[in-house]
Amino acid sequence: MVAFLRAQSRFWGRPLAGLLLSGTASLGTLAQGAAPPVAAVAYEGTIAAVQGALKAGTLSCEALVQHYLERVEAFDLPLGLRAVSAPNPAVLAEARALDAQQAAGAPLGPLHCVPLAVKDNMDTTGLPTTAGSAALLAVPPPTRDATIVARLRAAGALVLFKTNMAEWAFSAKESLSSSYGRTANAYDRRHTPAGSSGGTASAVAASFALAGLGTDTGNSIRGPSAHLALVGLRPTFGLVSRAGIVPLLLDRDMAGPMVRSVADAAAIMNVLAGTDPLDDTTAEADARRAPDYTAGLDAGALRGARLGVLRAFVPPETDPEVRALFDAALEDLRAAGAEIVDPLVIPDFEQRLKGGRFCNRFRADVAAYVEARGGVPWRDVATRLEAFEVHPFNVERFKFFTQGPLAPPAAWDPPCPAFADHPERQAFLTAVTHALDAAEVDVLLYPSWTAVPASLLGADAEYRGDNSQRLAPGTGMPALTVPMGFTRDGRLPAGLQLLGRRWEDDVLLKLAYAYEQATGHRRPPAATPPLAP
Repeated sequence: MVAFLRAQSRFWGRPLAGLLLSGTASLGTLAQGAAPPVAAVAYEGTIAAVQGALKAGTLSCEALVQHYLERVEAFDLPLGLRAVSAPNPAVLAEARALDAQQAAGAPLGPLHCVPLAVKDNMDTTGLPTTAGSAALLAVPPPTRDATIVARLRAAGALVLFKTNMAEWAFSAKESLSSSYGRTANAYDRRHTPAGSSGGTASAVAASFALAGLGTDTGNSIRGPSAHLALVGLRPTFGLVSRAGIVPLLLDRDMAGPMVRSVADAAAIMNVLAGTDPLDDTTAEADARRAPDYTAGLDAGALRGARLGVLRAFVPPETDPEVRALFDAALEDLRAAGAEIVDPLVIPDFEQRLKGGRFCNRFRADVAAYVEARGGVPWRDVATRLEAFEVHPFNVERFKFFTQGPLAPPAAWDPPCPAFADHPERQAFLTAVTHALDAAEVDVLLYPSWTAVPASLLGADAEYRGDNSQRLAPGTGMPALTVPMGFTRDGRLPAGLQLLGRRWEDDVLLKLAYAYEQATGHRRPPAATPPLAP
């Protein structure tokens, strides 16, 4: 019922608070009397700062959660952001339980009281998981958490709310769902946040939550993060479990953090990374993961680093303002002590980019997901079009992705090989890794997008400049975007992307941290300021 009301409020503009909080105190009154530091800690807050205040006794978990809920009520629907899809009705009780544990002297988890914005394709017990589709809107909520959600909860984190996304994660261009509507960019609501994790991006950028989770099949963590001045990490393929996450293309899907600082990304990766028996791609993760992703975070980490510029991803049509920011980023990196190898050339690169590394396995992967989830009254997602459960703007995307067979990919003729057995993808990985090794560089650099965010209603027609689709998903290598400044008179963010060797996610984090500390480009959206006391 909560999901239905939420969906209706989004489509028709009825106030959410009146629907969900009838007969109770408003969120605004709940937050009255909160300790004075709560706004200062929550707004643009970091995990370290929040946990420091909790341990010092100047902040309670309940007050922090109340404050974030108040921000959602004040800004999300009133501004037309439509980032939040479903609040967690139990979150205040869960916060009070964490406060009680702390008061009793119980050991605190590494992410104690970290309120999370969780993308709507991640299973969360008791909360709707629709993957942006009306086809799952009336389905009972999952009865178990996705593996990564379970790990985060066990570490002390809270699911504050679910976030809107592109329907079935189809679109890199926008975040438009048939379940909850269209999400806008928190920096300029006339523009798109990209897709498909646009709800998480706008929510975290606007300080509706302390941190967020997204998924990335081609662009969907890094694109929205770049468009919202966030740090977004697509981890090494196989480092993080996807069990309990609604798939798009399971041989490419990854999950990772979308946050306001590199340190927060590293703290979350400490919990996310690891082997999961429910996801066989993670078999090597325990052996390959870094012991501590925060250990290498050093403001001086760029001294002596060698960074390669992938000029193939800075074409002549690059927006002049984005190009200027990228050139400035290279100078900032040099000033911080890095050696820039410009250009770094990957032999036969364009030909490898065009290679046959794509399998349209959406139907098969969703069939396996709904069987494992249970409670879904259909098996073949392709039947949902005739049931009128697809947004009209997404019909052509839906038709494309449901062209593949329903049978498991290994049974196709010819079969769709898994990443580890895919000759073209493995050759692509080898070629890029050899180029890095030959040049003795630590990471590749390029703009996350070479164009500014498209207009909200013109996202399809104006789509251009997305660098995130082309390299990391095909090779399985990790890639991270970090803010590199703003275009259009400071209105629209742009991101610098770093791509590294498989399993060297910690290298990306330490170098991005040093760049972040040297430049400080992150700043919040003007439309979502601190709330008045």
